[in-house]
Amino acid sequence: MNEPILQFPQEASKKSLKEKIPLSLIWVAATIILCTIFTLASVPRAEAQGREQNQAQSIRQYTSVIHSVFDFIQKHYVDEVDSKALYEGAMSGLFNALGDPYSSFLGEKEMADLNETTQGSFGGVGLYISPVGQGPDGKLKYVEVASPIEDTPGWRAGINPGDLIIQINDEPTDTMTMDEVLARLRGSPGGEVKLLIRRKEKLEFPVTLIRAIIEVPTTKYAMIGDVGYLKLITFTPRTVDRAREALEEFESKNYRSIILDLRNNYGGLLQSAVGISDLFLDGGVVVSTKSRIPSENTVFNARRNTLVPANIPVVVLINRGSASASEIVAGALKDRGRAYLVGEKSYGKGSVQQVFPLDKSGFKITIARYYTPSDVNIDKIGIPPDRDVKFPEFTDLDAEKLNALITANRIPAFVEAHAKATAEDVRQFAQQLHEEYHLDLSLLSRLIRNEQNRTAIAPVYDLEYDVQLQVAVKILQGGTYSTLMRTTKTLKALQEEATVEDDILLAS
Repeated sequence: MNEPILQFPQEASKKSLKEKIPLSLIWVAATIILCTIFTLASVPRAEAQGREQNQAQSIRQYTSVIHSVFDFIQKHYVDEVDSKALYEGAMSGLFNALGDPYSSFLGEKEMADLNETTQGSFGGVGLYISPVGQGPDGKLKYVEVASPIEDTPGWRAGINPGDLIIQINDEPTDTMTMDEVLARLRGSPGGEVKLLIRRKEKLEFPVTLIRAIIEVPTTKYAMIGDVGYLKLITFTPRTVDRAREALEEFESKNYRSIILDLRNNYGGLLQSAVGISDLFLDGGVVVSTKSRIPSENTVFNARRNTLVPANIPVVVLINRGSASASEIVAGALKDRGRAYLVGEKSYGKGSVQQVFPLDKSGFKITIARYYTPSDVNIDKIGIPPDRDVKFPEFTDLDAEKLNALITANRIPAFVEAHAKATAEDVRQFAQQLHEEYHLDLSLLSRLIRNEQNRTAIAPVYDLEYDVQLQVAVKILQGGTYSTLMRTTKTLKALQEEATVEDDILLAS
């Protein structure tokens, strides 16, 4: 039996229906319907206007209170108040109230440091330094050279990692804070800086340096066989140009694959991250940013004609220190199927900050979140590698043994006594320590190598002890890259799988 079909009435039926319903009733019904539609449409608009009015009133109220309290403290506090200190404290409190670790007030020093980092250069002598034995008053026991920057005044003067800076311009450094030390080392190019250097226990010698423009190191690169190894230290305005130089060097040496090392790279400029991705991607989305204001949403695309041909295999190294701009590059290359990721899950900073100057001070504030090409935000989640490779970790018992080893000063003493130790010397000493302290042999070897690097210019890479780099090289040179790339998944697919797994666990 067929189901009945609803049909519109024929003309005769319409006429008889009109005769039964008074015209006035039709107008009343139509008026009620129109009023209802208008009311329903007006409610959201009225609610929005009400919220805006309440918000504006609230802003006026609180800013007035803040101004009144600021004025009251200046007039009535028991001691005379520094207006600048009060202002900076209030500004810091405003940004702390956001609960966002990436939004903060920047004092004059912080603003200057940030400008140096983002601009990529500053006037100085080219020494990375670290405090040793800092007291409660902020004064330093020693200032140690962590590393000279290659081809700078400090490097050309023969200053080595591990050297101590005893005096700056005839003033002892143990009377200074770290900020005061930096202020004396940095300054206008062409200025003279006199240092007294102590090397080991007895050797002391004076060095006179002429300040120069110091470029913040942003890349290191070398060939590992036919593999081009490119390490990005940070993302500055110069990073893309320096990376191009590295890639041109690789091409001149007939490279067949690339390792892009983003480990411990805390990030930097968004445009620099897009520029680096552009070297590997032939058009298409690199990253998108989304803010509270839809009109400010932006999609960043790679240009056509990439510098690295599509047939060149790429492995990206990441770890827990890879953050922000590093994750933009890693996420773009992973989602676009352009690279295989090796190492550990990245940090998970998926937000974008902008810096606003306020005279010599300023502030940085989160203005958007970024999304990978598969439309995933990795904030507080991180990017998982395709191949998880971790360095050996030690237990609480191992920590006690390691503490005993450090207290005994065995490794620094060995390095000092064997300045030209060979790999075999290191292996034998590591074996000796392993038998005495029962610690992991690879961990001991790495500790010895780190101490050697502390007192010498560190190599571009360390294939002997870097297990993550070893895996990357093996993938590229072992012929498994193409097979592995067929099993990789986008970040969106991985997050969806994780959600399904969580739902299954909850259901069980």
